[in-house]
Amino acid sequence: MARIPEPWLGRLLKNSELIKFLTVGAITLVTTTVLFFGLKWTVLQDNPVTANIIAILVSTIISYVLNKEWSFADRGGRPRHHESALFFGVAGVGVIINQIPLWSSRYILDLRTPDVSFFVENIADFVSGIIIGTLMATAFRWWAMKRFVFLDVNSKPEDRSKVEIRQK
Repeated sequence: MARIPEPWLGRLLKNSELIKFLTVGAITLVTTTVLFFGLKWTVLQDNPVTANIIAILVSTIISYVLNKEWSFADRGGRPRHHESALFFGVAGVGVIINQIPLWSSRYILDLRTPDVSFFVENIADFVSGIIIGTLMATAFRWWAMKRFVFLDVNSKPEDRSKVEIRQK
């Protein structure tokens, strides 16, 4: 930390929650990718969307633990069962969002064998399911986790009189 220039250090500390969230995302992205292609190339060859859903569900469990204990460790305040239910609800919506590009690539654009080569199919699956889908779902999850799941217990609701003054 001593080697980081002061302006950068301030930005890093200000955005530490986001940096931690993105680090957890990188870990779960690798997990999802390995599981997705492992399942897709073995036991779920004819069901890539199912393989992606399973990979994402496993990664979501890992994500919950890491986000709860590290990324959003300073947030919370809800009972654990309530918070985890909200987390997995948000993650479920994220799974749906993540599947839209892969499903579209496969079943609307027909980027699958025998219509395209094995290589093209796998590149299309990677770009649509892993990159585009993950980016879309990550943006949604970041917003929803801060908004609904891991509330900032340190922030105080605004005084009602201040809100009324601003409206005048």
